[in-house]
Amino acid sequence: MGPRRRTAAGGPGTALGEDPYGNFIDDLRLYVRGGTGGMGYPRLGGEGGRGGDVWFIAQERSTLKGIKARYPQKRFVAGSGANSSVKALKGGKGKDCEVHVPPGISVLDDDGKKIGELNRAGERFLAARGGLGGSLATNFLPCKGQRRIVHLDLKLIADVGLVGFPNAGKSSLLSKISQAKPEIANYAFTTIQPELGKIMYEDFKQVGVKVYSGCLSCV
Repeated sequence: MGPRRRTAAGGPGTALGEDPYGNFIDDLRLYVRGGTGGMGYPRLGGEGGRGGDVWFIAQERSTLKGIKARYPQKRFVAGSGANSSVKALKGGKGKDCEVHVPPGISVLDDDGKKIGELNRAGERFLAARGGLGGSLATNFLPCKGQRRIVHLDLKLIADVGLVGFPNAGKSSLLSKISQAKPEIANYAFTTIQPELGKIMYEDFKQVGVKVYSGCLSCV
């Protein structure tokens, strides 16, 4: 008789390590760099365009695992500014790089210091500023953009955790006791990532409740 296998989201017989929804990520290390400014035009006093910026933008249904899967190099670099020329003495700004992240993110530098946070969808954080274009002040030479290592830390703090077998009604319970709207369906493993909800009381007290994905193991 062969070795027993874990039953996960892939269904019975899926080998351990093959679960496409496993390995939930709550921290991600990224390299970000603003674009280099454009060259100035000394003869006519033209200024190069500023380099693009790197922005983190909170977006619903984004996940850190999705960022890692889509950008395995985990490097985000904005575009360079346009050089000054006879046709355009003022160079255009470089293209910004926008990274969609899940709401509820703390942004930390490589030393662990908190430098920002994104709590609601649509909020933006400037992760790396583009360099200035060449001008009289810089001897018409462009400046490099800001570059650094940052960590995206997902805040998943809850007072109560709901765990159980797949399709046991954990998400249905969360939708009834809180304002959360998790996906609910009549099949196993509907919850593919933890869902967080808040129970609000009349005296303004709050209780955080988190639902975890169901998991079965053969024993």
